[in-house]
Amino acid sequence: MLSLQCYVPVMLLLFQNNRKGKGPEAKVWTPCMVYFMFLILQEMGRMLTIRSSLPCLAHVLKAKVAQERAISLCPIHGNTQKLSSIHAISKFSTKKLESIIFPLKDLEQYLVKNVNKMNFQVFAPSFEDIAAAERFFTPSKKHSIDYFTSAIRIDHAPVTSQPEVCFIGRSNVGKSSLIKALFSLVPGTEVRVSKNPGHTKKMNFFKVGKAFTVVDMPGYGYRAPSDFVEMVEIYLQARQNLKRTFLLLDGSIGIQEADQIAIEMCEEFGIPYVLVLTKTDRPQRGNLLKVIMDVQEVIEKQTLGCFPQQFLVSSLNYSGIHLLRCFIAHVTGNLQINEDISISSS
Repeated sequence: MLSLQCYVPVMLLLFQNNRKGKGPEAKVWTPCMVYFMFLILQEMGRMLTIRSSLPCLAHVLKAKVAQERAISLCPIHGNTQKLSSIHAISKFSTKKLESIIFPLKDLEQYLVKNVNKMNFQVFAPSFEDIAAAERFFTPSKKHSIDYFTSAIRIDHAPVTSQPEVCFIGRSNVGKSSLIKALFSLVPGTEVRVSKNPGHTKKMNFFKVGKAFTVVDMPGYGYRAPSDFVEMVEIYLQARQNLKRTFLLLDGSIGIQEADQIAIEMCEEFGIPYVLVLTKTDRPQRGNLLKVIMDVQEVIEKQTLGCFPQQFLVSSLNYSGIHLLRCFIAHVTGNLQINEDISISSS
């Protein structure tokens, strides 16, 4: 199709000849003018459509660039793992360092004065303790860390005497992403992360040298395995070397009905467990604080076997990951920490 710049000169020529009445083709000039006018209007409409679409196109491109930039900066997407190592973040300012290691403590300043913060710092290891704990999550020739095996029933689980910790939570709570963040210092560790809920269908065992084992449990709720009860509940009740169960909650929405059932299950079994808020980078500060206070109220009023302090983590920016590593090393008996309240008794 010809451009608008071609149509206009032809239209002017026809208009001039039509006024003078020159040539034998004068009778057809008027229909030609109508046709060319139609083409001009059609071309103008196309140009207006393109012009009106440019802002939307620019917005889409800008959003795409921002998304790619966010992905490139995300440690989970492999950008040099800048925040996963305690050595790397030790170069930050004290305020920034504490906000990454102790996210719950960092949020205390935004709470009203009459809020009970006693259980916010029950587990408060030193910087040296956290650095020592990181060594258990760092592979070496004598300390291998990798996926070990999977099981669909307790009788298929590996027979081992070394301590275990397990992670359970609602489907799509970010369980596999959290385990991937914990093992981010281990190149090539296979922790499959999916955007689709219910991806984990088996109990996946990750062996951390001779120190302990981490177990990734199937998610409950939406798209949970049909044999979830037989698989998970029996494991929680019968596993003798299970030292701590980490019950994950979505920090952007708080405790859901399925989470409440899971808490009651842990209480019924009488097993020691911990509540961990995931995805804490997503909600606005006010919404996150509300979720924190709601969870703390449940811990204090409805539980006996739950550790009094909740843990806040983000697999995106590694907030709280270093503290959680230290806690795991401690509860499995691999790291002794001087503290006012004994973790093993909580």
